[in-house]
Amino acid sequence: MFSFPIQILPADVAAEAAALNAKLTKGVELLNNLTDDDVDIGSTPKDVVFEQDGIRVYHYHPIAEPSKIMKTPLLIVPPLINGYEVADLQPDRSLVRNLLREGIDVYLNDWGYPRQVDKHRSVDDYINGYLDDTVDFIRQRAGVDKIALFGICQGGTISTTYSTLNQDKICLLTLTVSPIDFDAYRANHKPHEGLMFTMGADADVDKMVAVHGNVPADVLNVSFLMASPFILNFGKYADVIDILDDRSALLNFLRMEKWLFGGPDAVGQTFREFIRDFLKGNKLVKGGLEIGGRKVDIKELKIPILNIYAEKDHIVPPPCTVALGKVVGSKDYTEFAIATGHIGIYTGGLSQKVLAPKVGSWMREHGA
Repeated sequence: MFSFPIQILPADVAAEAAALNAKLTKGVELLNNLTDDDVDIGSTPKDVVFEQDGIRVYHYHPIAEPSKIMKTPLLIVPPLINGYEVADLQPDRSLVRNLLREGIDVYLNDWGYPRQVDKHRSVDDYINGYLDDTVDFIRQRAGVDKIALFGICQGGTISTTYSTLNQDKICLLTLTVSPIDFDAYRANHKPHEGLMFTMGADADVDKMVAVHGNVPADVLNVSFLMASPFILNFGKYADVIDILDDRSALLNFLRMEKWLFGGPDAVGQTFREFIRDFLKGNKLVKGGLEIGGRKVDIKELKIPILNIYAEKDHIVPPPCTVALGKVVGSKDYTEFAIATGHIGIYTGGLSQKVLAPKVGSWMREHGA
């Protein structure tokens, strides 16, 4: 007669099934009563202070006492291919709110949602056009000669490029999980790390742009999901059963989903140039990068830099980020690691405690 090491009693099975059924019933009731307004993202109070061709600049209402607010404004530069709300996902996990608590005067560039008519915009248009116009506007509005930049992922690549060309306008540069050397992940290659770079290098971008004009957000989302397919496609939805009866936890999950799947399309020409010159050509590190006829020599970037990376990042592996320290000309260069992943650096519990305080203290040390 066989004996199982774990005895499964009918009464226990029935109790567990009843508990699961109750959880599912309450979860369905919660979901039915939720509206899109309940799943609010990007909710920190702000004003639109500048707008150009559908691109908005937000200025956030201060939280700190006036006497503690820094004189140097900080402009957050998000990626072109993701919604800005990752910096302000929910009230208790908001990079923006945490920076405001540190006494930082926060602006943010919202790149918006491109139309088909915008498909010919180039990297030059964004860097020497829209971003430069935004920086000039903030400088004039705040009455300062230079401002600070804070780059998020691809926005960090853009911020590094812009700062290299405009050190007369930028005094401090903070980067977070920003790809600088698009080949560096190969040295310690693991199958799932840097997979998006590999897929991007193999993609026929010219054909994608010819077919779509602007590359649809759904195409980009598939690339992101394939970087960790089980966790991002199946695992998280299995785990959501555990929080179905918890309204607060369920809302937090839905906020992340809303941000992840509500992003903008990628502007055709800009996407083509970024893949060609940055991802495939790796010209920011190797040399030969020109934006609007101006040579970008990263060795000439000599302003203070705070480079923050995520130790568990499989989207932009740490070697791709910290490579900046080997090529940049600045002697005032600081690296800071957080034990989290690519998105967790903005939304994770640990990051709420360390990211903004590090940025705040570093800016104060540098006279902001």
